[in-house]
Amino acid sequence: MRDLGLQEAIRAAGSVSELARRIGISQPSISSWERIPAERVLPIESATGISRSILRPDLFTTAIGNDVDELDIARAQEYTLLAALLGRAPDATFLEKLSKLRGDPSPLGVAHAALSEAAANTSVANVEREYFDLFIGLGRGELLPYGSYYLTGFLHERPLARLREDLRTLGIERAEGEVEPEDHAAILCEIMAGLASKTLSAADGSDRTIFEKHLAPWIGRFFTDLERSDAAKFYRPVGSLGRAFIEIETEAFALSS
Repeated sequence: MRDLGLQEAIRAAGSVSELARRIGISQPSISSWERIPAERVLPIESATGISRSILRPDLFTTAIGNDVDELDIARAQEYTLLAALLGRAPDATFLEKLSKLRGDPSPLGVAHAALSEAAANTSVANVEREYFDLFIGLGRGELLPYGSYYLTGFLHERPLARLREDLRTLGIERAEGEVEPEDHAAILCEIMAGLASKTLSAADGSDRTIFEKHLAPWIGRFFTDLERSDAAKFYRPVGSLGRAFIEIETEAFALSS
């Protein structure tokens, strides 16, 4: 029997198939759930607007607020936003939410403001076409958002194997129905969101380990490429946002050494 959080997510999306489409997995995967898996809470929150405390109150009413400081919550929110943007093309609801983002004079705030403006001045059809051209394409997209590709020039190489080994050590399992490899930028951002917010159970400092070994060597270059892509209009500020945020993360981890 589905728990109340899962029922509410399906209600908000309109159907199981629509919820599956919004988060980029198969309908049978969601149909098999009795409650939302921990690693899916943040993407579903972004896709439906339903608070994580409603989706999984066992995780969020206790963990967040008691064990997680405000900085880590903010970090988790940025990673969740990037994961949602890179995992699929935004639908109308998501674009509307993005158009309400507010910025400040900081590089990250400026990127938020630019993303808000881009969301307000595009359409679902345009963003879907842009997402296809950038990340899927006929044969392949303009950009390949995979760690193995950026580090070796090929997919499914040793960097992916090393990442899988480290995730296995942390007890983080591949989500059922996920078709992309774990070194996809969206999945890595989703994992970092879970580690920062402590919705993924792991030892203290695991977020730093994953970041320094599996994101820092390449993902900044990916965001820079996205920012500079001629095909990117809506996604250009996504690249700016990702680049600025990764620079902040890199500096913060370096200062805490």
